[in-house]
Amino acid sequence: MSTITPDLLREWRRDFHCHPETAFEEHRTSARIVEILSGEGIEMVTGLGGGTGVVAWVDGRHASDRAIGLRADIDALDVSEANDFAHASRIPGKMHACGHDGHTTMLLGAACALAKDPDFAGRVYFIFQPAEENEGGGRVMVEEGLFERFAMEAVYGVHNWPGLEVGEAAVHDTAVMAAFDVFRVKITGHGCHAAMPHMGKDVVLAACQLVNQLQGIVSRETPAHQTAVMSVTQFHAGDAYNVMPESVELCGTVRCFDAELRDYLEERFRQAIAAMAAFHGLEASVDYQSRYPATFNTPAHANRCAEVLEAMPNIRQVHRDLPPSMASEDFAFMLQQRPGAYIWLGNGKDSAALHNPNYDFNDELAPIGVTYWSALVRTLLSQA
Repeated sequence: MSTITPDLLREWRRDFHCHPETAFEEHRTSARIVEILSGEGIEMVTGLGGGTGVVAWVDGRHASDRAIGLRADIDALDVSEANDFAHASRIPGKMHACGHDGHTTMLLGAACALAKDPDFAGRVYFIFQPAEENEGGGRVMVEEGLFERFAMEAVYGVHNWPGLEVGEAAVHDTAVMAAFDVFRVKITGHGCHAAMPHMGKDVVLAACQLVNQLQGIVSRETPAHQTAVMSVTQFHAGDAYNVMPESVELCGTVRCFDAELRDYLEERFRQAIAAMAAFHGLEASVDYQSRYPATFNTPAHANRCAEVLEAMPNIRQVHRDLPPSMASEDFAFMLQQRPGAYIWLGNGKDSAALHNPNYDFNDELAPIGVTYWSALVRTLLSQA
């Protein structure tokens, strides 16, 4: 069996970084995961989660019917990399801009290390999940019967976190990441010459007013003690200087934590669209999709993760009071089915932000991640 060194982890991680693959297309990534696991004699099932997911397992040397799961996301993003280092993306328009190359590497390292020294009682499953970014690979794996096929009592996840120093971690008792909804609105009016706007029905004016009005749903209707975000991120209309366009399309996202508030925001969103269309004499169609639920840790499991981190010599500080993020995670689907916890490990104070074209996973973090996963398994699946 291979010795899991920082150099080997760096080699694996940079290879993944060079060859980013997006949702449900992670065929090379999946094949490389299988190659590494097979080289260590680790059992696995492939072709999961739409075709590219992998679940592997290692049994401890001590008999037990207990089992837990550890999950890593393996997909990249449709982002053009701005970095020019040797391991930059070789695939135009695609990039590991969220560190899933590092997450995959850390879980591979832990699987190999635990296979070499399985000093625990029971079984640990290693879940290599595709399509975390936007497309819900976690939901797909759950719907395919992940927890029925691979019985586990709890499931755990890790994400690197820019802004925290390497050697720092963050653990939340409950809320970690927000729910994620997306919307697409098409407003249709009557185009005309821009010099004679009274001859048409102005969809641009109506859409501009709508963007401002939507912000009031959050700033004036959301309780002050609850957090929500409604962002219009795309505005498409017209293609000439002197033509009032026939239609305009708006796209964006809604984020919050509370399930009742989530339903309320969607209802008020639809009402605002209908009221705008009626006032301006326009037609409007709404495509509103609820993508990911909010990610909530189980408090007792979060505390155990924090205790493991605090006992690690290469962790200097474990933050327990950081606010949750308004970003989202499809690991939420797994935590809806099993208790567990999702923690953050620092990627560096000066690290570029997630989803930024200058981002890169910090290779110094990989050995820490391997140590954390290994220590968590040995703690949770101890003989006692």
